[in-house]
Amino acid sequence: MSDSKPISEERAEKLIQFLQLVGKLKKVRRTGWVLRQVEDPECIAGHMYRMAIMTFLLDGSQDVDRTRCLQLAVVHDLAECIVGDITPRCGIDVDEKHRREDEAMRQLADLAGPCGYDLYQLYKEYEEQETAEAKVVKELDRFDMILQAFEYEKCEARPHDLQEFFQSTVGKFSHPLLSSLATQLDKQRQQFENSSAALK
Repeated sequence: MSDSKPISEERAEKLIQFLQLVGKLKKVRRTGWVLRQVEDPECIAGHMYRMAIMTFLLDGSQDVDRTRCLQLAVVHDLAECIVGDITPRCGIDVDEKHRREDEAMRQLADLAGPCGYDLYQLYKEYEEQETAEAKVVKELDRFDMILQAFEYEKCEARPHDLQEFFQSTVGKFSHPLLSSLATQLDKQRQQFENSSAALK
């Protein structure tokens, strides 16, 4: 039998509010894809889920804590359940974006209770980009973006149409796994473009 005790009604109310807010990530669409008018833009939760799965692929010999990477992956965009997916094209400067996201994370941390401190610290670690884990997860974020872009180019028959997403990641992969994956993805994309051109 567990020694844990029932929580108070007030605590339960806050946790349900926290979970409902986080649940919004299942419906909030990624702004970059919406602006580029893809047919079925992915949601933020879907993006974070695949990033979380990617952490299992990280080679332990690269001196990163995979469990920490997993935690960072599932928390890094959490604030967007309140502020939305703010991109440079939204007309909001970087400082204001960070202020809004920080405020949202503090709100979420308060609702989450004791574990809220950990959630906020994970968010700060990712934003500050000072640990090896935060840097690797940033690369996972970038790779998931270009992988998703390629999927849209293929399923919507728009070869090379989302080039700006790929261009933004050039020279940004230093982890051996992600560098290799990005190279392979580039080859597959080139093959797709060549085959599409041959059909015209």
